[in-house]
Amino acid sequence: MFEVGWSELLVIAVVMIVVVGPKDLPNMLRTFGRTAAKLRAMAADFQKQFNEALKEAELDDVKKSVDELRGLSPVAEIRKQLNPFEQAAADGSGPAVGTRVAALVDQAGWAERVAVPTDRLAVLPDEVSFASAATLPVAGTTALRTLRHGGGLAGQRVLITGASGAVGRFQIQIAREQGAHVTTVAASRHDEDLRRLGAGQVVEQIELAEGPFSLITESVGGESLAHAIERVAPGGVIVMFGSSSGELTPVGFRQFVPGHEGARLQTFAYYTSGSGIGADIAWLLGLVAAGRLETRVALTVPWTEIAQALDSLRQRSISGKAVLTISG
Repeated sequence: MFEVGWSELLVIAVVMIVVVGPKDLPNMLRTFGRTAAKLRAMAADFQKQFNEALKEAELDDVKKSVDELRGLSPVAEIRKQLNPFEQAAADGSGPAVGTRVAALVDQAGWAERVAVPTDRLAVLPDEVSFASAATLPVAGTTALRTLRHGGGLAGQRVLITGASGAVGRFQIQIAREQGAHVTTVAASRHDEDLRRLGAGQVVEQIELAEGPFSLITESVGGESLAHAIERVAPGGVIVMFGSSSGELTPVGFRQFVPGHEGARLQTFAYYTSGSGIGADIAWLLGLVAAGRLETRVALTVPWTEIAQALDSLRQRSISGKAVLTISG
């Protein structure tokens, strides 16, 4: 539609003064005003006739659709479709939009938005906070899956080295839940805490642990692993999932025979430990929600204060997990 505003009229008036002279300007402006009014009337009449023609041609629904499209933002629509936090799995296998979840991803763990296969996530119970849930996908599932190498643990004797760490604390509690008798290796200052979690015996050195044990989870390496071999039961399992000492361990046939026949060494890495990680996270979350698994979040700080968290862990000034948060 042809529109004329007062600013445009002012410019036109100045030009007219130059071309036709001051005396002719009033008449020219009046003529121009009448012409503009006629043009507006013609435009309104055309719009009315156009709408009536659409109705007669049964195309008025098309006009409504076009009007609706004017209010859409293509960028917003694309972002909505691509945003995994706002879109459920297309095959219906995952939770609904807006559901709180915990997951283990291979990469992009620091991303604010990330697509996650539905078999790698679990729904958070209302009783579990994001901070508590964040401690489970790596340490919690490592504890659960290392213990599985021992088979049914009810009534079995289990030895856990490095027991005061995050994985060790989870191992104690999970083994207790499954009915095992747990012996742990940790500094004496952790004695009371580890017994509260379910350890039946706490020793400062592995040499003091009285075997045999059907399952030993070993995360220290070096001499600790050598002593673990001496304490494994015939047909038992030693699961190696770390080497905090940084030392190598010479291993030979004579360390197993005689006395430990059929025992085996099993290496473990959580990223090659099999599928179904989401189901394991869900199982752990259920224990947390029921008050049967303690996550021990010792420090929660914004990610911008990561230096503080690292210093606290390095200096061992906290006992538990450090959780970094990313604000909205």
